[in-house]
Amino acid sequence: MIPNPLVKKLAASQTVLGVAVRQARTVDIARIMKTAGYDFLFIDTEHTPVPADVVSQICQAALGSGIAPIVRTPNLERVHAIHALDSGAQGLVFPHVENADEARHIVDICRYAPAGHRSMAYGLPHVEFASHDPRELMDFVNRETLIAVMLETPQAIERCEEIAAVPGIDILHVGTQDLSAEMGIPGEVGAPAVAQAIARVSRACAAHGKVLGVGGCYEPEFIRRYVTQEQARFFVVGSDLGYLLGAARAQAAKVRASLELQG
Repeated sequence: MIPNPLVKKLAASQTVLGVAVRQARTVDIARIMKTAGYDFLFIDTEHTPVPADVVSQICQAALGSGIAPIVRTPNLERVHAIHALDSGAQGLVFPHVENADEARHIVDICRYAPAGHRSMAYGLPHVEFASHDPRELMDFVNRETLIAVMLETPQAIERCEEIAAVPGIDILHVGTQDLSAEMGIPGEVGAPAVAQAIARVSRACAAHGKVLGVGGCYEPEFIRRYVTQEQARFFVVGSDLGYLLGAARAQAAKVRASLELQG
């Protein structure tokens, strides 16, 4: 059985950093990002049409590399959640969760009985395709699977206390990009209104034993603030696409500048 490294780290109150996988379609992304120092892959199937078989391959490569494969689903539908979980994901992030009913639905489809009604499947990558006692398997997978819900609208923030109270949800992840857009201040992720929303979710997490996550904030100063002031511990701090473009642009500019100096 392959434990989820994030479960142990979060239980020890450590901060975990993830990288969004949007561009990569090969399994080496898992080892590359592990070597780069990340704790988890955030495989984004909401904004990127990553095929299901590619998700499965990347998840299984991550399981063998010591970096947790976390999949953001395109929506709240059961079929997407089950495919990702049975393919090797050690956690799911559900976008645009608005209320406790939706959170309970998520728990119901992602947790094995008695916590939920996830359908049984054998030969899971998480247990190296080996056979196990069903109860032992269910308990292990329930314990090692992280479930995060994204709060991305003012309405969701207003209901964060009831969402945080739902058993089986591990992480409340504030999506600052969509939240700021919904507030009429797109891109202003450091605005006071956004900070106040994160503070409210932080209090809800503390009251109900959940982990606070913050997405869409990539500047170290923002991340440090949310760690120290709001006890946030789950962050996605960049993407493969951003790193590829940024490094390529920087190198091209550096070489062109050097050539201009010589000319």
